[in-house]
Amino acid sequence: MTSKKQMKSASRFFAVQALFQMEASDQSFEDVREQFITHRFGAVMEGDTYAEGNVDLFDAILTQAVNQQAKIDQMTDRALVAKWPIDRIDPTVRAIFRAAGAEFVIGETPPKVTITEYVDVAKAFFPDGNESRFVNAVLDHMARESHPDKFK
Repeated sequence: MTSKKQMKSASRFFAVQALFQMEASDQSFEDVREQFITHRFGAVMEGDTYAEGNVDLFDAILTQAVNQQAKIDQMTDRALVAKWPIDRIDPTVRAIFRAAGAEFVIGETPPKVTITEYVDVAKAFFPDGNESRFVNAVLDHMARESHPDKFK
């Protein structure tokens, strides 16, 4: 049995993958969303079982990341060093920033939880790199900007 926390974590991971896939393949929001919900959530492929996810959270993250992308990208750019605008960031890391930024915009999850969850996603994608520390620093800046009242 999958816990609610595990389902939320899986949804965040899937949202990052979906955002990456949309950017890399130019597939539509609707096509990628449907593909993930139908073929990833709890699916068994080549002997591997994908985690169950929280469809509502996945959908909310994906929708806000797409609808608020300009706002989220501007927030991300303000957190980055001037020589490294979001366009120069690894596409997977960019997808992490957009998914986390969507959760900051939604505002239902405490910012520190959002940061922890997406740092874990970064560790899953980059187990041997420094990307998780980079993600942590940028998301901390974004969270403080979007929710200053939570960091007093």
